[in-house]
Amino acid sequence: MRGRYDRRYRRDDKHFADGLNWEEHRHSRGGGHRKREHHRGAKTFRRGRAIEFLNRLNVKRSTLKQQLESPELQTINPIIVGELKAVEMIINEFTELFEIHEDEINQQNSIEITSEELGDNSSEV
Repeated sequence: MRGRYDRRYRRDDKHFADGLNWEEHRHSRGGGHRKREHHRGAKTFRRGRAIEFLNRLNVKRSTLKQQLESPELQTINPIIVGELKAVEMIINEFTELFEIHEDEINQQNSIEITSEELGDNSSEV
């Protein structure tokens, strides 16, 4: 990359007056990719999708728990235990990352149940 006076420089070099390198300088202008402390997770459509994904993870966890109790799968019990631990770890990290609380999950589930009931009633008429 060439500088202002046709001088070559690397992006890593501290060439800006304030001592920032190229990446720091580029992101310091309005917005950028710096971490913001006030972030509280997705609040719109994406949040609903995150909760839906969390519900799918919970279904996988309950399926793995059922498989643990199954007598025909006792030979692969250690594998199932490992998968169960991995899914539970993902669920914990996901809920912390998106700051999802139990009441939000229950609220989303009640909305889905209500919409399914309305859909079933409209198809019967």
